[in-house]
Amino acid sequence: MFKNYLKIALRNLSRHKIFSAINILGLAIGIAGCLLILQYVRFELSYDSFNNAENIYRVRLDQFANNTLVFKSSENYPGVGPALKKELPEVLEYARLYNLGSKNNVVITYNDAPGEPIMFKHRRFLYADSSFLPMFDYPMVMGDAKTALKDPLTMVISESYAKKYFGDENPIGKFLHLKDDDYNDELCKVTGVVIDPPPNTHLKFDVLISYKTLYTRGDWAPGRYGTTWQRKDMYTYITVKPGTDQTALEAKFPAIVDKYNPGLAEQNRRDELSLQPLKEIHLYSHLTDEAEINGNGDAVYFLLIIAVFIVIIAWVNYINLSTARAMERAKEVGLRKVVGAFRSQLIRQFLAESLLVNFFAVLLAVALVILSLNYFNQLAGLSFSWPLWSEPWFWGALVGLFVCGTLLAGGYPAFVLSSFQPITVLRGKFSRSSQGNFLRKILVVLQFAASAALLVGTFVVHDQLSFMNSQDLGFSMEQMMVVERPGIASRDREQRGKDVEAFKNMLKENHNISEVTAANTLPGKKMRFKTGVRKFTATPEEEVQFTFSGIDYDFIDTFDMEVIAGRKFDKSYPSDEDTAAVITASAAKMLGFANPEDAIGKTLAISRFRWNPIIIGVLKDYHQESLKLETNPTLFYMSFSSPEYFYMKVNTAGLQGAIEHVSASWTEVFPGNPFHFFFLDDYFNKQYETDQKFGQLFSIFAGLAIFIASLGLFGLSAFTTRQRTKEIGVRKVLGARISTIILLLSKDVFKLVVIANLIAWPLMYYIMNRWLEDYAYRVDINWTLFLIAGAAVLLMALATISYETFRAATRNPVDSLKYE
Repeated sequence: MFKNYLKIALRNLSRHKIFSAINILGLAIGIAGCLLILQYVRFELSYDSFNNAENIYRVRLDQFANNTLVFKSSENYPGVGPALKKELPEVLEYARLYNLGSKNNVVITYNDAPGEPIMFKHRRFLYADSSFLPMFDYPMVMGDAKTALKDPLTMVISESYAKKYFGDENPIGKFLHLKDDDYNDELCKVTGVVIDPPPNTHLKFDVLISYKTLYTRGDWAPGRYGTTWQRKDMYTYITVKPGTDQTALEAKFPAIVDKYNPGLAEQNRRDELSLQPLKEIHLYSHLTDEAEINGNGDAVYFLLIIAVFIVIIAWVNYINLSTARAMERAKEVGLRKVVGAFRSQLIRQFLAESLLVNFFAVLLAVALVILSLNYFNQLAGLSFSWPLWSEPWFWGALVGLFVCGTLLAGGYPAFVLSSFQPITVLRGKFSRSSQGNFLRKILVVLQFAASAALLVGTFVVHDQLSFMNSQDLGFSMEQMMVVERPGIASRDREQRGKDVEAFKNMLKENHNISEVTAANTLPGKKMRFKTGVRKFTATPEEEVQFTFSGIDYDFIDTFDMEVIAGRKFDKSYPSDEDTAAVITASAAKMLGFANPEDAIGKTLAISRFRWNPIIIGVLKDYHQESLKLETNPTLFYMSFSSPEYFYMKVNTAGLQGAIEHVSASWTEVFPGNPFHFFFLDDYFNKQYETDQKFGQLFSIFAGLAIFIASLGLFGLSAFTTRQRTKEIGVRKVLGARISTIILLLSKDVFKLVVIANLIAWPLMYYIMNRWLEDYAYRVDINWTLFLIAGAAVLLMALATISYETFRAATRNPVDSLKYE
């Protein structure tokens, strides 16, 4: 019997090729788009899905001074982990990580390699407690995760770097030299090799060094890195007992802070500890000192909504086209019932047709996914070493979409068509029923509403991204080449200063380099340090928090920063090196100065450093970070002996020559340091990568959804127009003009579009306003965007139906009257 159903289904599909093609293509595009988005969403939601991840938390630190928030930091004190484990029975273990994403100039060398020593400058490294590897359950290629980092001067390296350093040799027991500008030539023993961290973790590393290595750096080291609550530069993770209530556990933290860090209240300071579930860090944590730029949970769920929209629009198309053919198939149903067919048999017949359409759509969808996967992964920033179709979830989702499409999209037409009464349809009275027509109008309105909503969303996202890319940042970063400080440098401060000046002077000798400067700050990276600042005559309670950084004499000019009052640092004023400060406009305002000019010559008090600088200049506010964040009040001081970054403004026409000159100068002044550079605009714009990916994916899949809706509308209009062929012929015989007939056939669509926009506009205004709340600097949602989106949907709809409408209106009335 089932075989017979399939034969009849194939016969019906081949008899109505256009409608079958529209159904199959629409469903295939919908399924393929949904699968691609699900891949991206699944990847983003899978971050840090280690074993026992539900019981792992990161301890965050919020610092307040004078009841003003200073930092919301992902880092913490070294003593927090040990204190929590000691005081709270719910805490089973802690793991501290140090140096990731901050002190990123470490050179590790294998001196025993055949030939020249093998040397790499590492940015993805950290010092880790011995509990880290077992806590996060990283698979070991060699060595024991529980003991690999137990002893001082031991090291675990990633599988890829094991090959880079040792080739095919066994690395266990071999020694690598760790060198930086503080502690040269620490000999570390390789005790383990770990698989490369997967791309879906916020902790990406190439080298792990035992935390106890920090204790070997002097008698003072255990106190500085062990249980102190004075320095804030450790990531702290804890494992808790299964079933632990997070809120109840956090309620015990204030007492622990008071016990281990007393005296904060006397300084008008307050520390607040709280927990971040490990799996929520990537999408929902945007704190100071994050290990990497995290994702956006709202954007991920926006895309998931689009995936649902796409596949629902495709299913609606199928329902619309199937029910639109109801009158055509009514007589077929009537005749089948007259000759003895049961309703259940008719339902199975129509479901067989739905199954066949969805089966062909699934095959085409898989082909579309295979063809577009590499492009999509590149666009979404995904990188997989395994094919998508090797993933069980992919086939589960595919089967789920197939079954849902067959039953949900095919089920309603099957039950509607099989319910026709044979006497009614054979007498021709069914054609006057309006129930099916009303349902189709509702579904078409929903399609148009989804299309209008997606268009508005696309316009708003595009406007916000364009706004961020075109905003004046308050500084220039064009053609700015950046080199990070050397990992290996002199331990003598004076000698370091001489080396810095020698390097800068050598760079200036090249005609392709127009300006050179050095500083401790990098635009696009959050300034690590804040300090309390007040007027010299103010009370400690009036202290406000500023970010601060050291720069050299040329920094302000090189970055084209605008001095709005006073002057910049100047070599002709020797006292600038010790007593001068330049602040931003927002800093002057926070200090209580009505105008920037009023701040010039005033003395500040910075109790943390027992320093009383004099304000010599005020800069226009600039954006140190992305426009998602407010500008920070900032203080600059003179510093040129130990800069973190060197900046060179280069001539793009002579770029290669400039790079070669910088590399040669680097090697001469800082021997033994690998040379690496990047361009500031590339680095700064990485902050917008997540937003740009979201904007591109949103636009593409919104376009797909609208295309699928257009396919369905085209098929529906073709069928509807065909049903009214005789009516059109009569109207033409009676003298109706072509324009009148086109208007007649189009006005219903116009009404549906208007209703759809009235539904979509308020909804999208609310949703996009919520999305824009994440941005400190954002566009206003202009009402013209809604009109443009509405007009675009109307034009799309009219263009879609225009072919069939014009064809029907210009048809010979004699042929029209012969129709049927």
